[in-house]
Amino acid sequence: MSDTLTDVAATGLHEDGSPERLQIDTIRTLAMDAVAAAKSGHIGTPMALAPVGHTLWTKFLRTDPATPDWPNRDRFVLSVGHASMLLYALLHLAGVEEIDADGKKSGAPAVSLDDIKAFRQLGSKTPGHPEYRHTTGVETTTGPLGAGCGNSVGMAIAERWLAAHFNRDGFPLFDHDIYVLAGDGDMMEGVASEAASLAGHLKLSNLCWMYDSNHISIEGGTDLAFDEDVAKRFEAYGWNVLHVADANDCGAMAAALNGFKACSDKPTFIVVHSIIGYGSSIQGTAKAHGEAMTGDDIAGTKRAYGWDPEAKFLVPDGVKEGFHKAVADRGGPLREAWDAMRARYAEAYPDLSQELDCLLASQLPAGWDADIPVFDADAMGMASRDAGGKVMNAIAPHVPWLIGGSADLAPSNKTLLDKGGSFQADSYGARNLHFGVREHAMGAIVNGMALSKLRAYSGTFLVFSDYMRPPIRLAALMEIGVTFVFTHDSIGVGEDGPTHQPIEQILSLRAIPGLDMIRPADANETAVAWRAAMQAGNHPTALILSRQALPTIDRSTYASAEGLLKGGYVLADSENPHVILIATGSEVSLALAAHERLVAQGVASRVVSLPSWHRYECQDAAYREAVLPEAINARLAIEMGSEIGWDRYVGTAGRTITMSTFGASAPLAKLQDKFGFTVDNVVRVATEMLETK
Repeated sequence: MSDTLTDVAATGLHEDGSPERLQIDTIRTLAMDAVAAAKSGHIGTPMALAPVGHTLWTKFLRTDPATPDWPNRDRFVLSVGHASMLLYALLHLAGVEEIDADGKKSGAPAVSLDDIKAFRQLGSKTPGHPEYRHTTGVETTTGPLGAGCGNSVGMAIAERWLAAHFNRDGFPLFDHDIYVLAGDGDMMEGVASEAASLAGHLKLSNLCWMYDSNHISIEGGTDLAFDEDVAKRFEAYGWNVLHVADANDCGAMAAALNGFKACSDKPTFIVVHSIIGYGSSIQGTAKAHGEAMTGDDIAGTKRAYGWDPEAKFLVPDGVKEGFHKAVADRGGPLREAWDAMRARYAEAYPDLSQELDCLLASQLPAGWDADIPVFDADAMGMASRDAGGKVMNAIAPHVPWLIGGSADLAPSNKTLLDKGGSFQADSYGARNLHFGVREHAMGAIVNGMALSKLRAYSGTFLVFSDYMRPPIRLAALMEIGVTFVFTHDSIGVGEDGPTHQPIEQILSLRAIPGLDMIRPADANETAVAWRAAMQAGNHPTALILSRQALPTIDRSTYASAEGLLKGGYVLADSENPHVILIATGSEVSLALAAHERLVAQGVASRVVSLPSWHRYECQDAAYREAVLPEAINARLAIEMGSEIGWDRYVGTAGRTITMSTFGASAPLAKLQDKFGFTVDNVVRVATEMLETK
């Protein structure tokens, strides 16, 4: 290690040996030791941003380590999730207490020193990227860059709505802020830009992004692909842009954060210039991004910090106590005052207080589904998107925190709440969000809203689910109850042609673990599907709805739509059936028509509506055997989507009428003839199966 390095490491911060300097260097050395022990991880950003994290947590962040789920806490989002050791070190030094899966204190720390020693190891609370629900104090799962930025806009929207809906004079129940650490990668990802544009439009002054501008990416300097003036871009978005010339200058960082607190009409973007891997022999290089430091490098860096080069996972006496005190002495009294205010609020506004109790407990109010319509049998029927809109608007008056919107497609998705108003900078209490043509950001934002306890939903065409697959996947990983509404679900889109006709999208959504993808067959299955989605607090739901009208099935003749709750059910049957027709969505009515013709021809058939594979696979073996008996191997699956996956239900002896190509631009009837979605073809294929047995 050179003399120059020692000089660099000693400048710009608090004096050597000061409590603050020790706390900052403890964050750095814990990161170095954890990455070295794991032999993998990202070390450079925690080393560079330790002063920024320290300043925020000890001087500004309003959180109570003893009550980390306090509803009015400030949120801290580490969008640069690869720098997870920064967050784990902060949680450890702050003494945050663990909340278990039942929402109770476990008596353990959220992140212990042993957890840090087990960084990136199987079963540890310190995975490579922070995971919501897995580690107390992690507000959202980050890792895919830009995702945390998008989530933070949803959190800021949620705070504004909660304040507008619940706050009353003398009762500021909700006034928290959202802080984000983002990096060059976040700034390159489109989702962050989409979200930032909307945040600026909505003037979300409770939102602060701290941009770590270190000009280094994995391949080398960011100038290989990225040389725009990011600050000017954010100025154009309508943000309050501030600068900190040196990440080590804690005073300048505090001044910038005070500038955020003083700004009341726009979000704040703080450009923080840092040196990645600060204080090491590889500082300022791509090696500091994702390569573990050698033992000599670590020893030399510690020596430059004035530390014992041989000590590992050292937390000097007084460091944790001092850091915890700084956080708890501010956050604890604020939380206690909030609890007292909450008790007074319950007396002054009992109805609103009861609403808030339900919201915070992730429960639904009594009678929330009382007005969900039951649709009369109708051969003409209605599109399931239309039925979905009617059901949403029947639920909305009973669940005020059902909030969401569409990516500029609300009239087509039928996702507009009739009396919800438009959520804008001057109407934060409204319930209809207008995301613009920003599908990826929309998904990330509704995830952030759900993380703040709102029942959030989004809407777009199914074919555009590809734009928002990352946030759908993260919603499933986080186990949050977002509802993703996708309409225009098949070649039923017709004349819009193959660019707008989804083929593989249903398959791709079914492949996401934990996502309940439901494709209802008619208006009544749609009503039950929405009921299922609202009751799903621990997993996301994707509702796949049609553009074209679907016959409303006569439930006095066929089985109840409540069967949807089990994922699949026998809709129509015969005594000792020889063939089973399995379908979802719009193809169920086709299967029913084919079933009636087969029965008329003396062929005993059964129709199974299988709207949710996820729910069906959750049923016990006896139920699944009753629906799809193993002894009946003449099975025909009918779906205007990919064939892949249907083999699990039709077996090797079964057949499918599915799509193996893209669609075409033509009226629906012509497309049904072309691709075989007709009664004649279903009957023909079913009969062929029986004849070849």
